[in-house]
Amino acid sequence: MSHNQLPPAPLQLNQCSLPVVGPVRVYTCGVTPYGVTHLGHASTFVWVDALTRVLRHAHLDVILARNVTDVDDVLTEAARAAHTPYDEFAAMQQYRFDHDMASLGVRRPDFEPRAHRHIGDVVKLAQGLVDNGSAYVGNGSVYFHGRDVASRAGLSEAEAIELSREFGEDFDDAGKRHPLDTAVWRASGSTDPAWPSPWGLGRPGWHGECAAMVLHTFGSSIDIHAGGKDLHFPHHAYESAMAEAVTGVQPFARAWMHVGTVSVNDQKMAKSTGNLVLIEDLLKNHRAAAIRLYLLDRVWSQDWEFTTGDLAAAEGRLDALYAAAGRRGNDAAEADIMSALVNDLDVPRAVAIALEEGGRAARGLNHVLGLG
Repeated sequence: MSHNQLPPAPLQLNQCSLPVVGPVRVYTCGVTPYGVTHLGHASTFVWVDALTRVLRHAHLDVILARNVTDVDDVLTEAARAAHTPYDEFAAMQQYRFDHDMASLGVRRPDFEPRAHRHIGDVVKLAQGLVDNGSAYVGNGSVYFHGRDVASRAGLSEAEAIELSREFGEDFDDAGKRHPLDTAVWRASGSTDPAWPSPWGLGRPGWHGECAAMVLHTFGSSIDIHAGGKDLHFPHHAYESAMAEAVTGVQPFARAWMHVGTVSVNDQKMAKSTGNLVLIEDLLKNHRAAAIRLYLLDRVWSQDWEFTTGDLAAAEGRLDALYAAAGRRGNDAAEADIMSALVNDLDVPRAVAIALEEGGRAARGLNHVLGLG
C-alpha cells in the first residue's frame, strides 16, 4: 500500500464504524502504580498497542494518551505499608511497569498525563460541574449527581451500587445526597495527600481524574477510549458522564474498547485474590513475542482463562508464523490480512491467513502486530 492510498476500509471497532478525517485520538486508562504488572494489565496495553499499529499501518495519524493514576487511596495505602512517600513509591512502581511494557514491545504513548500534575484541571472540572448544577458541595467535597449514571450504563441501581462497592466507593459518606453520587473532589484527612481548592484541602476522585486528564489532553471528545472491561462501570460510566455534563458535548467517546478480563481457575486475576501472573515472571521462560501473540490471538472483547498450555501453544504458533514468513507465498493476501485487522481487529483470522498464504503476507502481519 503506497503512502497516498486510503486504508482498505474505515476501522470497525465494537460495531462502530470510524471513518476518520484528521488524527485518531485514542485514550487508554493506565495503571495505578502500586504493584508490578500482571497479565491482565498487559492484555489491555498490548491490545491498544496493536490497535495503534494497525491504524498507523493503514496510514492514519494516531495520537495516543495513556494516563498514570498516581493519586489514589490504594496507592497511598501501599506506600504507607512500604514506609515510602507515596510519590516516590509511585515513581518506583512506574519504572517497573515501563520496563515490562518495553519488554513486550508496547510503544510509549504520545502523551502520558499523570494525575498529580492535573490537580488544577480536576478543580476546574469540579467547579464547572457545581456551576451548572451537575454537582454539589458537602463537607469540603464536591459530589457529582450520579442517579442517572446506572441507567445510562444499562444497570439497575442495585447492580450499580454493588459494582461501585467492589471498586471502593464509600457508601457511608455523610456528604452524599444519593448512593450513586460520587466525589469529583474529596476532602483530605491529616494523613492523605492534599492540595488547596475552593472547598479546602483535598484530592481528586478517581473518575474525575481521568475526565480532567482527557479533557486537558484532547478537548471535549475522543475517537476511541480503551481500558479493561471491568472499568466499564463505574469508572468509564462516571468519567464520560462528568465530561459530557461539563462540556455539553456528546458522545464523549465515539467508540469504546473494553478488553476482556483474564481469569485463573475461574477467578478474575487481581491482587485481592492472590492469583496474579506477573509479566516479569513470564519473561523469564517465554519470548516476549510469544506472550504478545498469546494475548492477541483471540477476540479482544471476550473474557479468557490463563493456562500454561495455551501459552506453550502460542510459542509453537509463533514459530509457525516465522516459518510461513520465510517461504514463498501469495503476496496479494497482505490486503486480506489488513481487511481482517481493520474489521474489529480480527487477529485470529489474520493469523490464519498468514499461516496459509505465507510470504509477504506473513511478514506483514508479524510487523504490524509487533511480533518481530
